[in-house]
Amino acid sequence: MVPGLPLVERGPYRWLRHPNYVAVVLEGIALPLVHSAWITAVVFTVVNAGLLRVRISSENAALAQALAEPPSPSTAVSL
Repeated sequence: MVPGLPLVERGPYRWLRHPNYVAVVLEGIALPLVHSAWITAVVFTVVNAGLLRVRISSENAALAQALAEPPSPSTAVSL
């Protein structure tokens, strides 16, 4: 989030706060399977799910904090 700019709520952000992670998960499953590496696909998916859980929770906490605090005049962006 850019301080002083509104939160994007259009496009895929209407349904998902982190739409890029859907592509990352699908890529992590599909790419190994192209080469019949199903063990790699399963292991990567499980490990990546744990990492994404931590990352998304910290991003949501940071976003909630940013939305709760009014922007300071020094960080506000004028258009």
